[in-house]
Formats: sequence, C-alpha cells, structure tokens
Amino acid sequence: MLKPSVTSAPTADMATLTVVQPLTLDRGKGAARQPGYRVPSASFSVSANCHRDRRTRSDVARAIELLEKLQESGEVPVHKLQSLKKVLQSEFCTAIREVYQYMHETITVNGCPEFRARATAKATVAAFAASEGHSHPRVVELPKTDEGLGFNVMGGKEQNSPIYISRIIPGGVAERHGGLKRGDQLLSVNGVSVEGEHHEKAVELLKAAKDSVKLVVRYTPKVLEEMEARFEKLRTARRRQQQQLLIQQQQQQQQQTQQNHMS
Repeated sequence: MLKPSVTSAPTADMATLTVVQPLTLDRGKGAARQPGYRVPSASFSVSANCHRDRRTRSDVARAIELLEKLQESGEVPVHKLQSLKKVLQSEFCTAIREVYQYMHETITVNGCPEFRARATAKATVAAFAASEGHSHPRVVELPKTDEGLGFNVMGGKEQNSPIYISRIIPGGVAERHGGLKRGDQLLSVNGVSVEGEHHEKAVELLKAAKDSVKLVVRYTPKVLEEMEARFEKLRTARRRQQQQLLIQQQQQQQQQTQQNHMS
C-alpha cells in the first residue's frame, strides 16, 4: 500500500508519528480478531503546538483534500488514492489522532516543543503496540456530575487482574454518552496510568476528577470473561468455606448441648 505522508502547515516544531507494520488489531468495535489483518504502515506528520487545544484533525482533513485533488489530476492510480483516503477516514486513524492529542496534553517532558512532540509520538506508538491482539486504545471523555460517572470498575494489582469496566449503570452518564463499554480495560485516568495499579488508586483518581474525566481504554472482552469466571470461582470457594464453618459451629453447639445434658 502507498505510504501516506500528511504534511500540516509549516511550523518550527514537527514530529513524525509512525505506526509500524507488526500491529495486529480488530477490524471494528467488538469484532473478532482476524488472523493476518495488519494495520497498514502509515506516517502522519503532526504539529507539536504547545497549546492544549491544538488538534490534528485539520492535518488529516488537509491530507484528504490533497488526495482528492490528486485523484482529479489523474497522475496517480485511483485505487491507491482511494485506499489511502479510506485509511485516513477510518476509525483507527481517528483513534491514533485522539490518543496522540491526549498524550500530548498529559505527558510531562522538559525541553523544547519538538522534544515533547517526539516523546508524545513514542508514547502513542507504545500505547498501540501494547494493544496487539486487542482492540486499539480509545479516548473517552465523560462529564463529572452529581450522579457520578455511571460505571463500576473491578480488578487491580491485588487481584492479579487489570482494572476494567465491569458494569455500565442503566440510564447513567456513561450509558448516555455511549463511548464506554462493559469489558473496556482502564489504561489511564486524566493522564495518570492505572496499568498494574491497585484497585483503590483507580477509584481515587475517578473520585478526584472535577467537571470531566478523560479515560484511555481498550476493549478486552476475553479478559472480562476470564476475570469474572475467576471471581465466580473465588465466590463459590468462599461460600463453601462459610458453609463448612457454619456446619462446624452447629456440630460444636450440638456437642456442647449433649455434654450439658450428660452433666
């Protein structure tokens, strides 16, 4: 496939974000993994502006506009341009842009804007590389209201489990927003990573958020199934222990009663 090079308006500080070939991801939301389906190699040039509200959406829009002009000129095979345009308009490309912007807003790096942009690009590539075999990372922003965020989390380091969304509360904020799914693994909260952290840390970060909360998540339904099966086994084992303890207590009471009668 033709490698797209999307160039934004000239700036003094530029960084190149490259998504490498070995990534293997799902085709769509909740879709089963397709063996051999690999993310096309792509290189996106994004401006590293210091302002937090700087978006890369205009870069992609300009690239699509240039592709359309190339298509009209007839200088490049149409099927290649259409394939390239499809990549730029895809959900995956949108996810890259959103995760990059999120990383740029939250990453703490000392140095010039170009150095920060390169660090942001590396962090974004690392986030997608860590998702091999799973859906790609997504950025979900939810408003923080008096009714809470509208979802529950389970798991944590103490349970030897990733932290994930176990329940979307019917009618709650998360359900109305529609961006979060049951089975999403929680990667970070407002720029603070919760991978490999204790359950309580994620809860504290969610409670501490004001006005809104930005989450980086990835859909991992198999992890959800495995963890819920494990928790069910633990609950079953705990119930058995409680039942055995109750039986032992009843037997001890009966023995004590018999001894009292004999005396």
